[in-house]
Amino acid sequence: MDAAESLAAWLRLTLVPGVGGRTQRKLLEAFGLPESIFAASRSTIAGVIGSKAASLLLDTDNHAVVGRALAWSEAPGQQLLTLADAEYPQALLQIPDPPTLLYVRGRLDLLNEPALAVVGSRNPTPQGVSNAERFAAALAEAGLTIASGLALGIDAAAHRGALRTSPNTVAFIGTGIDRLYPAANQQLAYEIAARGAIVSEFPLGAPPAAANFPRRNRLISGFSRGALIVEATVDSGSLITARLAAEQGREVFAIPGSIHSPHSRGCHKLIKGGAKLVETVQDVLDELSWPLLGPRADAAAPAGACALDALDGGLLPSMGYDPCSLDELVQRSGLTADVVSVMLFHLELDGQVAALPGGRYQRISQA
Repeated sequence: MDAAESLAAWLRLTLVPGVGGRTQRKLLEAFGLPESIFAASRSTIAGVIGSKAASLLLDTDNHAVVGRALAWSEAPGQQLLTLADAEYPQALLQIPDPPTLLYVRGRLDLLNEPALAVVGSRNPTPQGVSNAERFAAALAEAGLTIASGLALGIDAAAHRGALRTSPNTVAFIGTGIDRLYPAANQQLAYEIAARGAIVSEFPLGAPPAAANFPRRNRLISGFSRGALIVEATVDSGSLITARLAAEQGREVFAIPGSIHSPHSRGCHKLIKGGAKLVETVQDVLDELSWPLLGPRADAAAPAGACALDALDGGLLPSMGYDPCSLDELVQRSGLTADVVSVMLFHLELDGQVAALPGGRYQRISQA
């Protein structure tokens, strides 16, 4: 059997509705390669997975979808990886339920490089976005591949940050790899596919069903040495990734935030439960026993900072890092509302302050 026929057999095994990963693995354990499964008798297969599953496997005509997947894999930069392939992510072989087959767009070499997951809220604060981008950029520069889920918010910020300093980022998605979701991240997805890699275990055309994303999360955590949660509410899907990481024996890291922010409560919950509290990139690298970072050139104060420090008249210290209103700033600083408004305008232009919904403002850490 040549390589194309062998790959077609893998696809035939994985593209039978109702025959999931656990059943596929039982068959592979019993028979070896897929071609051996389909060469066995119906009664022998039924003895391993039951008569109902055996009938589904043998009687389902999926030649058309198998053909489409094979045609997809023939395009440049698009490949199918099976459990038997050397390029298959070896870290995923350590988890209880590795996908039988993966659809990959982009660089295969990244799939066996040391990685760290960076995930969090889909509706982050400006500070959360800044933290995700800066941490991902520094961790990628230190040589780690950044894994995330291409979702809005923290995931997208993590991918963008990694691409700033290194092309080493991998996006695990919860749809078929031929569907870009969410649409707002389409351009980012193109850049990741061109410079990094996008991975899916779902068949071509699979829609963004709610059940797909928790399954996707186990791949993000299983692929990585640890998971860094940047911002999360207590019901955030990123806490699923953190739980899975712990169950898979990976490190769990969390960045603390304001006690007043709902976006910090998920991280605080993780820290209370034993996650490593992270204040700097070095905290992550130390826990992973990764080579130390040297001084970063971009750690210097941003251009114009000195002038703005003189301009703000003590406004930034009055803000702290919690969201606050204009009236609160007037009261804390002792300045007039007109003066505070002008200062906020300049600080916002410089990226040191973000305007939030409801007429509130938040200081953004540059560290």
